[in-house]
Formats: sequence, structure tokens, C-alpha cells
Amino acid sequence: MSNVELQHNQAGLVQINRKKRWRTNASWKRFKKNKLAVFGAIVLITLLIVSVLAPILAPHNPYESTKGELGLFDVLAPPSGEHLLGTDSLGRDMLSRIIYGGRVSLTVAFVAVMISTFTGVLLGVVAGYYGKWVDTVIMRITDVVICFPVLFLAITVATILKPSLFNVIIIIGLVSWTTMTRLVRGEVLRLREMEYIEATKAMGQSDFIIIIKHILPNIMAPIIVQVTLQTAEAILTESALSFLGVGVQQPIPSWGNMLNEATSIMVLQFKPWVWMPAGFAILLTILCINFVGDGLRDALDPKEKN
Repeated sequence: MSNVELQHNQAGLVQINRKKRWRTNASWKRFKKNKLAVFGAIVLITLLIVSVLAPILAPHNPYESTKGELGLFDVLAPPSGEHLLGTDSLGRDMLSRIIYGGRVSLTVAFVAVMISTFTGVLLGVVAGYYGKWVDTVIMRITDVVICFPVLFLAITVATILKPSLFNVIIIIGLVSWTTMTRLVRGEVLRLREMEYIEATKAMGQSDFIIIIKHILPNIMAPIIVQVTLQTAEAILTESALSFLGVGVQQPIPSWGNMLNEATSIMVLQFKPWVWMPAGFAILLTILCINFVGDGLRDALDPKEKN
């Protein structure tokens, strides 16, 4: 290769890097303009920090009952100076359980979404890139899974398996990949007809290199947005499974199984501090995730103007 050609290639790489940096800066500026998205991101970061620091921030042991001044267990005690959010039906501090419950619920959601994202992206890329009978088989399997409501399918599998934290993660991850698969397949079908993909094929590059270097980087924006939406859905699914008794089991605290206390009419009407904090935590988290998802969708859309 001559020096002229080498300099030309280096100049091209520099220009490409500049374009990437410009797009990143433009996306960040668009995201910052969305006040709700910024608010959601701040709240989510705060929740993550609180969850990580749960052993330090929790005022009481979330697994043990606490005793009052008379030496008796503070069962269903209202909010006070010692228990800011009161206690549950077993005398456990609600604030401590909310903090630890956030750690469990967010962990379940994030790990399950990682599993579903990996499965969905893998199947979507294979179906979209290779097409023909491979696409037909994968999409027919996807259609069959879509026919079953995610929550109903998760409950069915959870009742067959022994309810546990690990099983909840696997169940949610393996029943919520269909939307990602269809999204990625559509994007790959669009990209594989592009001229630069045809050029890389003509140059003899392998399918693996083409997918990793030229296809996946160009579909990351919709994948990122879909991941945020799936995280919200995973939190809801975990909460529903735990509320129904087939998810995270006691005494491990999760926002879902804390809502199980609301099945009692007496607690539901006269002891709102037992279930309202967990319900508010779920509501706030999902709302903030949706804010961030909307902000990312607008920020990563190349059609949006600064």
C-alpha cells in the first residue's frame, strides 16, 4: 500500500471517528433537553445506589422482627420515629424491607432483561441475516410463544418449577424475548440490503465479522430503547409473580411479595403503610424507566434535530 493510500485511509478513519463523536454529543444534548428523562435517570441512579448500599442504609434487619418498649414484637405498628414506614404483620421494619426489596426486584429485572436481550438479539440477527428456512423456523417459534400472555406463561412455568429467586430470573428472561427478536429481525432485514453490507460481502469478510462490526453497531439505538421498556415489564412481572406466591419467596423481601400483605381486607383498609410504600416504589421505578426510555428514543433518533 502506498503512502498516499495509507494517508487517505487514515483521513477517512479520522472523519468517521469525528462523525461518531458528533452523533454522540448531539444525542446527549437531545437527551438533556428532555427534563422528564433526566429526572427519571436521576431517580433510577439514586435507587441503584440505595440498593447497593442497602446493608449500610437499612436501619434494621429486614429478616427479623423488632421489639418495642414493652419487649413485645411491634406487629403492624404505624410509622414512628423508630420505624419511619411502620412494621409488617411479622413486626419487621418496612423501610428496611423496602430498601432490600429494591435490591432484589432490580436485580431480578436487570439480570432477566440481560437474558431476554441476549436471546432476542441472537435469534433476531440469525433470522434476519440468513432468512429462508432459518427465518421461517425462528419466527414460527416466536409466533407460538407470543400467543401466550407473558404473565400467564410465567405463572405456568413458575408453578411447575420450585419458586425461588433464581427460577424467577430464568423464567422472566426466557419468556420475554419475543419482542426483541421481532424488532432486531426487522432492523437486520433492512440493513442487509444496504450497499455497504453488499460491499463487505464482496470483499470476502465472514458473516460473523459483518454482523459484529457492521450490523449490530447500527441497530444498537432501538435495542437500547427496547431494553428500557423490557426492564419495566420485568419489574411488573416479578411483582405479579411474587404477589401471587410463585415468585420470590419469603422471608426474602421484594416489592412484589410485600404487596401480598394487601390481600387482607383489614390491612388494605386500615394499615396502608404495609403495602403503599412497595406499590409506590414499583410505580415510581416503572414511571422513571419509561421516562428514560422515551428520552433515549428521541435522543438516538437520527431524524431528530438539535
